Amino acid sequence: MDLKQIKELMAAMGRAGIKKVSIKEKSGFEILLESHEEIVHPPAMATAPFHPSYSPAPAYHPTGHLPSFAESQHPRFTTMPSQEKSESATSKEGGEKAGAGQYITSPMVGTFYSAASPDDPVFVKVGDVVREDTIVCIIEAMKVMNEVKAGVSGVIAEICVENAHPVEFGTKLFRIE
Repeated sequence: MDLKQIKELMAAMGRAGIKKVSIKEKSGFEILLESHEEIVHPPAMATAPFHPSYSPAPAYHPTGHLPSFAESQHPRFTTMPSQEKSESATSKEGGEKAGAGQYITSPMVGTFYSAASPDDPVFVKVGDVVREDTIVCIIEAMKVMNEVKAGVSGVIAEICVENAHPVEFGTKLFRIE
């Protein structure tokens, strides 16, 4: 019995659902074929416990202005908390308020890269005008390079993370004015 015949016998066993075959030839050749059902378990996935967060309905605003989704709830864009009235009055005298604007935050855990490769120019620098669809950086997560878009229009006022540094979900990457 040659290898080709053994393979054909194994295929026939699979098609017929036979689990075990023993063959003895007059020449003294003996073969025992036994198939074992392989139980394939899907890989276990590590999951974080799910804790839903509920946010209250927006409060009534006497000005009639309700905060936009990006201003009030979306974790990717955070608006600076309003300063005390006395602070804002003094900052108007001294010029622009330090730290005002929106932040582009990291949508995932990974490593922040300001350029596609070390030899390429950075995606954005301070003073660059960005639109919602402008790619501002790359976050590497599990060897996958994920482009991060601005999601908001404005001017890059500050880059909050150094190149090749780790970031977490919600880490402030850029300040936009």
